Amino acid sequence: MTRNDWRIKVLYDGACPLCLREVRFLRGRDQAGRIAFEDIAAPGFDASAYGLDQATAMARIHGILPNGTRIEGVEVFRQLYAQVGLGWLLAPTRWPGLRPVFDAAYRAFARNRLRLTGRSEPACTQESCAAPAREHAARASGT
Repeated sequence: MTRNDWRIKVLYDGACPLCLREVRFLRGRDQAGRIAFEDIAAPGFDASAYGLDQATAMARIHGILPNGTRIEGVEVFRQLYAQVGLGWLLAPTRWPGLRPVFDAAYRAFARNRLRLTGRSEPACTQESCAAPAREHAARASGT
């Protein structure tokens, strides 16, 4: 499988410590290259390429399927974990009685993600994300 044969692309916040931990975990397990990763905090990221604005992209996790379908929330994690052979871990999140509970819990987490991960800034717009994106790029390059 080549890099262009991904089964899901995850749009993640590379300035979020928790998000980065999850991405590192998934990259380590994704030996077949089934997941593509795109950092929404990186300079040059264009949310409009996915029919989103920057604030919406920052507000919750999004995934893109090869046919262009956009998914979000817990469904992204279900798809990601299935691609690395751990779908069984999230199987209960599909069960009719539990699905709404997990979906609500994720929405609550997403609303508070920045505060819970030690970042006080609100979900950003294209303009307000420019400075954090530059800082993120500087950290990534070691400057």
